[in-house]
Amino acid sequence: MKPLCIFVIFLQTIFCLLPVDGQEIRAFAAGEMPPDSRYSPPITLHDYHPFRPVASTEEWTTRKEQIKLRILVGSGLWPLPTKTALNPTIHGELNMGDYTVQKVFFESFPGHFVTGNLYQPSGLSLHRGIRNGVRPAVLCPHGHWKDARFFDAGDQAAKNLIAIGAERFRNAARNHIQARCVQLARMGCIVFHYDMLGNSDSLQFGEHRRGPREHLAGKALGEWGLVSPQAASWLQTNFGIQTWNSVRALDFIASLPEVDPERLMITGASGGGTQTQMLAAIDDRIDASFPCVMPSTGMQGGCTCENTYFLRMGQGNIDIAAAVAPRPQGMTAADDWTRELETKGAPDLFRLYEMFGAKSNFQAHYDIHFKHNYNHVSRTHMYNFVNRHFGLGMDQPVLERDFQLLGKEALTVWSSRHPNPQNEQTGDEHEKSLLKWWATDAERQLQNRKDATEVVRSAATILINRELPRADEVEFESKSQAQRSDHTAIAGVIRNLTHEESVPAMFLYPKNWNGHAAIWAFADGKKGLYANSSLRIEAQKLLENGVSILAPDLWMQGEFLTDEEAKNENTRTQYPGDVSKPGSTWRLSSVYYYGYNDSIFSRRVHDLITCVAFVRSAPNWEVKKLSVVGLEGAGHWVAAARAMSGKSIDKAVVRSGGFRFAELESDWHADFLPGAVKYGDLPAFLSLNAPNSLWVDDPEAEISTLLKAAYAGTPKALSVKGEDFVGYLLN
Repeated sequence: MKPLCIFVIFLQTIFCLLPVDGQEIRAFAAGEMPPDSRYSPPITLHDYHPFRPVASTEEWTTRKEQIKLRILVGSGLWPLPTKTALNPTIHGELNMGDYTVQKVFFESFPGHFVTGNLYQPSGLSLHRGIRNGVRPAVLCPHGHWKDARFFDAGDQAAKNLIAIGAERFRNAARNHIQARCVQLARMGCIVFHYDMLGNSDSLQFGEHRRGPREHLAGKALGEWGLVSPQAASWLQTNFGIQTWNSVRALDFIASLPEVDPERLMITGASGGGTQTQMLAAIDDRIDASFPCVMPSTGMQGGCTCENTYFLRMGQGNIDIAAAVAPRPQGMTAADDWTRELETKGAPDLFRLYEMFGAKSNFQAHYDIHFKHNYNHVSRTHMYNFVNRHFGLGMDQPVLERDFQLLGKEALTVWSSRHPNPQNEQTGDEHEKSLLKWWATDAERQLQNRKDATEVVRSAATILINRELPRADEVEFESKSQAQRSDHTAIAGVIRNLTHEESVPAMFLYPKNWNGHAAIWAFADGKKGLYANSSLRIEAQKLLENGVSILAPDLWMQGEFLTDEEAKNENTRTQYPGDVSKPGSTWRLSSVYYYGYNDSIFSRRVHDLITCVAFVRSAPNWEVKKLSVVGLEGAGHWVAAARAMSGKSIDKAVVRSGGFRFAELESDWHADFLPGAVKYGDLPAFLSLNAPNSLWVDDPEAEISTLLKAAYAGTPKALSVKGEDFVGYLLN
């Protein structure tokens, strides 16, 4: 390129950066985008999800609690819903010689039934497994086999499985789930095989998974169903209901007087492997876990029952499986997404167990010449695992014997004496009723718990998904500056080095700076500092009184945009496939985005706390006082940023303009944040500002229970619609 051309381009760049007096100056030339990792395509369940290693058992103990909290929050189970009466019904015993089968249903939520079969030792098996008068128990979730408790793969499929060495007996080949329940009972275990939603006898929802439905998108309690903006705002998902069913299944089996509370296990394959991982991670009553053909660094589980909000942000299935350590755990791989388990995932788990001095408590088996399965080879690995860890004393290898396959007529829990749910106990009415109870119970818990603020604070760490960066994680690069009559205007970029994020920012630095810095967020980015080409009056007052101002372009504002139109929606993603096909709208569930990616709301909060970290740690700039300001259109971001920054910020100004997450019409809205309504909406974020100084202008601030309770010990730190906020900042 000729020198003259280079010089012209240089001059054009300079003139783009230099301001017209009284207007915003840019950090980057027009058309130049800030370098930022967030431009990358959204993370999906099909991406690579490696284990995040730790350096010590102490570090892992902390991390384990974070994994558990993330699962519980994302499931809508933090804090746990009220455990109402199970009201179990056990009936219709079938005597199969050395084991019995009974029919079971109980209520996980009021009026919502978990259905299944209870297998128990009898005859020659009766004395096996007993220790101190009680015997081990195993939960068996089944995964995505249609009518799993009743299904019959058929003779031809059974012959094929036997021919390739996957099975030994025809009946086991026809229904491998019954096979494992029978064998475990013969080994001396009590086994509960329970249904997934919409499978076998679990018919109240009609189908296993569902998509958005306009008639179930109401805002009032009792008027919304799953996969709706309000359900997402309350973290109510298929995954959450199914996880709660597993918790209650554990409650049920642990309540049986014959069960040893110190020998409780769960095992399942595929979607049943997902349930196995989740329950074992969140419930320490599980003493041993054996998830099959599910844990991997690859595909994380495709169904809505395997995905929920926030679940796999900063963690994947290997991390979740690791939360069981050092309790006994086994797993299997096949020719599916788990085929690389031997080199990706399992070595991390072995190292973690070895760190705990419990390497023998973990085992993994890589039978990848078989397709996706829980076949006899895999089941035999599991039987030997159970035999060893539960001290059953059987000769190894423990091998199955043939059994009598039972069909739907023999196993169904519904009968003339025990009729299946009807009318309003099924379909849309049941779905709305269950979600109403769930939301009402969560709201009641927050109102009645003395530690409500701490519950909300812990949930907020998951919803926002970012801590205040360390000083060495942020840096600033000055791009241009201009002298004004009473201050210097500087344009530059604040970088979060850990997350590879950029925040274009403008500094107004007064000649008589007094050590007070104010970060001011606007609905339209840093250009909001100006009105009609003039500096806002409030900003001018701050500068006149020696306060410096930092105005950032948050994610998808200002210099992040090419067309000057703010991005009004989060990136819509879906599970791959044609949603126009009948029964395929479940692919549109927002869990496939928010389960793996931060919302725009959270990213803007991230940028604000990156600014806080920089101002607090900037070299050669001794900040004595730091304030943050957010007026209409930005107040909700500032409320959340202050909540996450705590005492790093001395004063906060929030004028909400009446913003409420509950009023958003779409779960793709740029300000949408899953779970925000469940934990108290904007007043909850305001309450997390306590006990630090806060000026708030909000329609409900004076009556907010959460806000009043949070500031009960420091009432003078809260100013509700008090003096002009500039006066508040200058005092």
